[in-house]
Amino acid sequence: MDGVQDIRQESGAATRIERGTCHVLFAHDIGLSVDLNVAERHITDTTQRQTMKHKRRAPPHFEYRPAPLRVTQEIEPLVLGDYRTATTVDLLIYDFGAVSVGYRIPLSGPLTGLLALGGELYDNPHLSADSRRRVEQLLTVIEPAIAKPGISDSVEDYAIYQIETWSPAVGLSRLIGQNGRLLAQILRAEVEPLSEQETSDALACRMSFGENDAVVMDWNAALLIDTSGDDVRAVLEYANVELLEMRNLDDQLDDALDKAYEAMTRRTWRRRLSLRARAHDLRRVAELQVDSALLFEGVDNALKLLGDQYLARVYRSASQRLHLNDWDASILRKLQTLESIYQKMSAHDAQQRMEVLEWIIILLIAVSIAIPFLPGLSGH
Repeated sequence: MDGVQDIRQESGAATRIERGTCHVLFAHDIGLSVDLNVAERHITDTTQRQTMKHKRRAPPHFEYRPAPLRVTQEIEPLVLGDYRTATTVDLLIYDFGAVSVGYRIPLSGPLTGLLALGGELYDNPHLSADSRRRVEQLLTVIEPAIAKPGISDSVEDYAIYQIETWSPAVGLSRLIGQNGRLLAQILRAEVEPLSEQETSDALACRMSFGENDAVVMDWNAALLIDTSGDDVRAVLEYANVELLEMRNLDDQLDDALDKAYEAMTRRTWRRRLSLRARAHDLRRVAELQVDSALLFEGVDNALKLLGDQYLARVYRSASQRLHLNDWDASILRKLQTLESIYQKMSAHDAQQRMEVLEWIIILLIAVSIAIPFLPGLSGH
């Protein structure tokens, strides 16, 4: 608590949240792809198509492609220390086979209270288990709409602390400046005070569109100071889902490379001579390629932000914080390696077919030469 007291003294006055909301997000993978129209017909809960609510001027055609399906469910509030969730939870279904489960926690009281909340949220097993249970229930309802259904073990969580009004009524820059060390601790979910260097790094990714709004993004959480901010939250939620899909795809490609290498190097002579076995190996590698490439393209192209320059910058900054570009590079490299293995297997099989044909031709020539000298087969 000494660190918190130091922060209070540094700011000159204890900052208090008058109205705010913490949005806690859990991203799950449920399959290769989802037909959202079919899924919508199977769901009996309240649903709606998620659209980007622009508060800035931007071309209307830059949106999700296609728009995710939002499902709202009533829940019993979950207790998190001195806080508790709202009575509803949202499940946002993306067509590339992902679901983001979003909880809302009303905020009010001293800003320092978010330190305790951040500690409760960090790797919280109860919230994670509840989100997975809801995704499992959803999967049983919309399974006919999913290609290759199945819930992955991986999950990505992210917290967005949104502050709408605060007291004392100081300006936005002063609010962040006075509470910089505390805000860095909240974003990193660290109880102990951070070094000046770590504080600067945690607050480095800050953006504003107007004089009265700001978003500070870090790898574990984001601080959003805005009375609305639906569009910014949607971009951050999508970035969290994209991180999950990139991680899953990277793991799948590792498995695909192992299977492809095994198929190429561990063929018995009997399997090599079997046209069906060789075709099965090639088809298996090709399917791994296609599934991975389709998922990669689906995730990368789901959100179109080129027309909204501010949201595009928010997305680029979030991508940098979550290292999405590094994941992209790793996945592209593995896709190229998988393609190289496929080409080598295909070329090797083509060479073997040519060798078999050559031996067949040699055998036929030998037989045609030998026939005249064989008794009873010469025709005389």
